[in-house]
Amino acid sequence: MAISSSIHTVVCPVSVKKLGAPARVSARRWRVGEWRGASTLSGARPLVLAKAKQRGESVEDRAPPIEDQLADDEPFVHFDERDFAGTASVPVYVMLPLGLIDMNSEVVEPEELLDQLRTLKSVNVDGVMVDCWWGIVESHTPQVYNWSGYKKLFDMIRQLGLKLQVVMSLHECGGNVGDDVHIQLPEWVREIGQTNPDIYFTDRAGMRNSECLTWGIDKQRVLRGRTALEVYFDYMRSFRVEFDEFFEEKIITEIEVGLGPCGELRYPSYPAQHGWKYPGIGEFQQCYDKYLMKSLKEAAEVRGHSFWGRGPDNTESYNSTPHGTGFFRDGGDYDSYYGRFFLNWYSRVLIDHGDRVLSMANLAFEGNSIAAKLSGIHWWYKTASHAAELTAGFYNPSNRDGYGPIAAMLKKHDAALNFTCVELRTLDQHEDFPEALADPEGLVWQVLNAAWDANIPVASENALPCYDREGYNKILENAKPLNDPDGRHLSCFTYLRLNTTLLESQNFVEFERFVKRMHGEAVSDLGLLPRTTQETKLE
Repeated sequence: MAISSSIHTVVCPVSVKKLGAPARVSARRWRVGEWRGASTLSGARPLVLAKAKQRGESVEDRAPPIEDQLADDEPFVHFDERDFAGTASVPVYVMLPLGLIDMNSEVVEPEELLDQLRTLKSVNVDGVMVDCWWGIVESHTPQVYNWSGYKKLFDMIRQLGLKLQVVMSLHECGGNVGDDVHIQLPEWVREIGQTNPDIYFTDRAGMRNSECLTWGIDKQRVLRGRTALEVYFDYMRSFRVEFDEFFEEKIITEIEVGLGPCGELRYPSYPAQHGWKYPGIGEFQQCYDKYLMKSLKEAAEVRGHSFWGRGPDNTESYNSTPHGTGFFRDGGDYDSYYGRFFLNWYSRVLIDHGDRVLSMANLAFEGNSIAAKLSGIHWWYKTASHAAELTAGFYNPSNRDGYGPIAAMLKKHDAALNFTCVELRTLDQHEDFPEALADPEGLVWQVLNAAWDANIPVASENALPCYDREGYNKILENAKPLNDPDGRHLSCFTYLRLNTTLLESQNFVEFERFVKRMHGEAVSDLGLLPRTTQETKLE
């Protein structure tokens, strides 16, 4: 469809970005050229005009004058929207609240939860995702596991005919965006940490990070005679035995294996508890616990440059910008001989950790589907160094693909990749944080294609709460890319997360509509956004 060079006002929904804020659909004025080129709705089918269809008129490829679309007596705002009817069905799961099971391993407010699960079931969601917290189940004594609360929860879910994705949550909960509870690592692990704090990641200033155990002890017998890998395996195997019937009945469809902070395969490079704020570049936080420092020194000696056995000294601090450092600036040390050595080692330690833990997961779960989660670190993506990705362990500067090697490792274990931030739009990021030089759309496209090229399943989830149609449309377009010659699509999508705001009337109507479209069903209001006095305002 040809785009006129003249300027018109086009109305499209604006996403809700504030955590916990009531979801309201407002409107924004756009220049047609800007909207067509940047909106999540570009590439959509021709404009749907329900009123014209009702009058028996043909719907042309071109929209009528905008003033006709926005007549005061019409109840809808019209906009371009792609039709997903008849497309592949992508299962939709919903994450359950973080604090669903208390520290005594009991279900919190089970009757209220059961009502909410029934509500989800009423709109045909495929299932739910549940975090099984290591800090709750093996809290007090090594190899003594209390699964009682999870048994009750899983029975409730089974009775409603819902499926289960289960996360082996081997990390601490609390201190990150969206965390509303605090669940520490097991008490007996923390006791060990009091006398041997090097079991935790440690930054250059000596601050310890207790979100998860350093990967330096994966093979060190420092956990009362066991290595970290043995501890993880014993935990996963206990779960597999305890919930055997749920595997046999195919109620548990996938195990997502926790591989780092927030359950993600990454270093804890941007911890809020240490003062990090978006869009800080983060720090190479691993370098200073004694186990990984030893690994780095050994790698430098093997290379023949023992003086390289140190962390970079010109990366500044958590909240620095790339151009404010000697290491990450354009032409900086990240691309020097030493820089390339260090980053290769740093990223290899990350991939090797994932490799080892997923090997244990495949032994524990005996051929059942497993997955690993990657974080969507999209800030500074438009710079040469991709500094925030580098500190997180993704060696992905502009002249190197950092995600292909990770996808290859996952392929080795037949593991699916779960990726975040599929609802984010680059234009919104530029408007809100232009200094961050972020590009979530470019990052999502790179990671999804790396996984598809490796021929592994790709799932996704939203990074922040999403209740609006524009956000849902962005997810849909990532889930089912337009005109993909290979017909590729996501294996499933997991919505973050069940809460009272999602269940509010208009929000839930939008969510039900989204589920239908993910399933490839037709919706009756395609291209029509309800107009109400309070919820739609022209600026």
